[in-house]
Amino acid sequence: MESDVQQGTFQCYLGNLDPVWCPGCGDFSVLGAFIEAARKLGLPTHKLALVSGIGCSSRFPFFVKAYGFHGVHGRALPIAQGLKLANPELTVVVPGGDGDGLAIGGGHLPHVARNNPDITYILFNNSIYGLTKGQASPTSARHLSTKTTPYGLMTDAVNPSFLALTYGATFVARGAAVKREHLSNLIMQGIQHPGFSFIEVITSCSSFNTKHVSITKVLQRMAYLDNPAEDNMEAMRLAADPQTIYLGVFRKVERPTLSDNTERTRTVAQKSGTATVETLLRQFA
Repeated sequence: MESDVQQGTFQCYLGNLDPVWCPGCGDFSVLGAFIEAARKLGLPTHKLALVSGIGCSSRFPFFVKAYGFHGVHGRALPIAQGLKLANPELTVVVPGGDGDGLAIGGGHLPHVARNNPDITYILFNNSIYGLTKGQASPTSARHLSTKTTPYGLMTDAVNPSFLALTYGATFVARGAAVKREHLSNLIMQGIQHPGFSFIEVITSCSSFNTKHVSITKVLQRMAYLDNPAEDNMEAMRLAADPQTIYLGVFRKVERPTLSDNTERTRTVAQKSGTATVETLLRQFA
């Protein structure tokens, strides 16, 4: 296994199960981009961990040779954060969808972003709930008619990259499943970044969003960023541009990670001589 990784073979990262996504699903391309990134980085499979929630994209851990945790709906981020704290040597990646991550799991994103654990979050944004057969998701467009919104969605769509920037994630990027080589490079950068990396991937659902998402029109609106924005306000402006879908890195800054701060706090507590269970309990007596 290790010799395969050192030789950089694609197959050594493939799991024992074949993907079960629908023909034409963009998730195939994201899987390929991720494995290509892992191959180029030479990530040891025994030090790679994938944590997911529920949804089509959350089946990701089944198809990669690595440690995998298929959790409950919307809870992948806190589980991944705990995993990284427990074993800092692991490369921890969270694959998940817009429904799993921004609806029931949306409350975890701001706190994980501010904690800044050294994990990579790949959010598949296809603007629909695909696994449960085509309901509106947090990123679905206003007026969209679905099984849960038969007369049209009344609310505006959430912008994942803008949201991550607002919450202060230290690495924020946007890629597209149809731009696999570019996406693979973004995933590499995200994994290498010391801190919380958020990568939005614009993808498609070949079964349930073909009527309201025109791939041709989306492609016409895409443009590449040469470099990260000079400041946060410019990054947010680019991420929220109503006409152009910018692909690339919006923000890339460094600050202490959750593991760094945890180790510092542990050292201070040990030197204080008061870090005992008895001392803590007396405060509540």
